[in-house]
Amino acid sequence: MHKTHLEAIQTVQKLSYLLEPADAERVEVVVCPAFVALRSVQTLLEADRLPYALGAQNVHWEEKGAFTGEVSPAMLAALRCRFVIVGHSERRELFGETDDRVAKKVRAVVAAGMTPIVCVGETLEERDAGRTDDKVRGQVRSAVAGLSDEQAAGLVVAYEPIWAIGTGRNATAEDAGQVVGLIRETVGAAASPSAAGAVRIQYGGSVKAANIREFMAHPEIDGALVGGASLDPEEFALIVKYQS
Repeated sequence: MHKTHLEAIQTVQKLSYLLEPADAERVEVVVCPAFVALRSVQTLLEADRLPYALGAQNVHWEEKGAFTGEVSPAMLAALRCRFVIVGHSERRELFGETDDRVAKKVRAVVAAGMTPIVCVGETLEERDAGRTDDKVRGQVRSAVAGLSDEQAAGLVVAYEPIWAIGTGRNATAEDAGQVVGLIRETVGAAASPSAAGAVRIQYGGSVKAANIREFMAHPEIDGALVGGASLDPEEFALIVKYQS
């Protein structure tokens, strides 16, 4: 919950000045502003032909109805959003989103022709209790349930270790890689080996320019879900520009 629509425009404009066309050809860059800025950023991306995809931070699973304050998949698709973040740790922890509700959102986003960025991860208490594998497996199985192999293969899954976000405890690339491997294994069991090979799995725990090299060097990790660092276009540009 940052940046007015005007501030969001300025941020994306600054990002475009800092990135070269080759940067966006090498990696896929997605910007996910707040709902009130989506239309403004969409207009900027299209008018200036900026090579970044547009994503939303959340969605409701129903097409329409008496759900005051919610935003439907069709509304986002009409703004040409290509991605929707689903089940972000803050949605789960602060707003009580269950695996079942997250799964409904995943299916709704896929049905609307967009790609869910499905967030999974464990709390500090769960990690210390040795429940990481069970927690993450359950979240992934629920998200994939009811999808075809092709749909499962098209997902983006982001591992967000809640215990490593703003707590002072940092996840290592080895920590992240182990869980990312578990996620891929779970997709393979729930869908198919081909889906497991195709699904893109990101790391999203306090990613910064200072640590992006460590995480992207791990062979299991396909990309990054950037949180607070994405609010600073200079920092975000350095993350995008990273090359092994």
